[in-house]
Amino acid sequence: MREARVERNTKETQITGYLHIEGTGNYKILTGIRFLDHMLELFSKHGAFDLEIAARGDLDVDQHHTVEDTGIVLGDLFTKALGDRRGINRAGYFVQTMDESLAVVAVDLGGRPALVYDQQVAVVHVGDLQTELLEDFFLGFTNHAGANLHAKILYGRSNHHKIEAIFKCFGRAMKYACSTDERLQDQLPSTKGLL
Repeated sequence: MREARVERNTKETQITGYLHIEGTGNYKILTGIRFLDHMLELFSKHGAFDLEIAARGDLDVDQHHTVEDTGIVLGDLFTKALGDRRGINRAGYFVQTMDESLAVVAVDLGGRPALVYDQQVAVVHVGDLQTELLEDFFLGFTNHAGANLHAKILYGRSNHHKIEAIFKCFGRAMKYACSTDERLQDQLPSTKGLL
């Protein structure tokens, strides 16, 4: 079973996480930022990952540490659960509508962190979340998951829908990238023989 537990404690945040890759989309998310919780619930459901995250952070200072460190923990969970990554598809992408908005996310779990993020969100907050911090969330994830991640809003009107489309895409792209192929079960997904 590909699953992992991670605990990350700093002077700014205390976060515990659990991930089961072959899950059914069950989640229990509590970060203190309700809109971030909602986006991670969507990620879990659309990726069919069982995901638990409990975060306590210095929200009296700012949301930055909590949002970024939650991304770090999510990346650490995937790194630990995937192990040596033998037999995985490695890459995945998805195009997702959310009413009038359209997003695309592509991910490569090849061990080389990189992020291209273009959300086209024109407001400072959606719900209780500082929207600029989502780039920090995804940067924390990519650095700790060893992932390339490209996320782009193609168009849309509602800023809520734009971000929601990205997280649904993110879940579905990760679902495929983490999936295994029986024919490749003993192989690393790289011509280099190393990830």
